[in-house]
Amino acid sequence: MRAFAAVGAWLCATAVATSAYAAHAVEGAQQARLQTAALFAFGHGLALVVLAPRVASRAMRIGLVALLAGVLLFSGSLAAEALSGVRPRLAPFGGTLLIAGWLLLGAAMLKKEK
Repeated sequence: MRAFAAVGAWLCATAVATSAYAAHAVEGAQQARLQTAALFAFGHGLALVVLAPRVASRAMRIGLVALLAGVLLFSGSLAAEALSGVRPRLAPFGGTLLIAGWLLLGAAMLKKEK
């Protein structure tokens, strides 16, 4: 689980750099897409840092995998569109993984309390 926390910290660092690049190097729709990608990467990176040390079940581990895969697909797809014009075809799948990951983590945390 330390690897998830480390990757989460790296996502946060990447998000700060992406946000700075968006603020200073691009404008318009590209800027908005990069800022959205940075916001999601930072928030989910921080979640990985906080949640990874607390993993107590297989369901929680799968939830973290879904968050990591989801944020890479979602934020990566938005960043690729902003930087190279590639359509963000993977963003909806990444967003779905993010939602599923959070739902799974919530269910696993409820189960843990019982």
